[in-house]
Amino acid sequence: MKQSKQKSLVESITQTIIGLGTSILIQLVLYPIMCIPVTFTQNIIITLVFFLVSIIRNYLIRRLFNEN
Repeated sequence: MKQSKQKSLVESITQTIIGLGTSILIQLVLYPIMCIPVTFTQNIIITLVFFLVSIIRNYLIRRLFNEN
């Protein structure tokens, strides 16, 4: 059964939101260990950029595989 475009988008966003929280926590721990000076605001901006790219990437890959 094929997945609708809307369901593909919802799935992509859901998966990425779960990764969003994980990414923020990992970066809060990892950056200080690696001596990378990043403020909390910068950390959030970096994470949001990757978040948006991830949603687009997941959606496009899902649609690609769903077409066949």
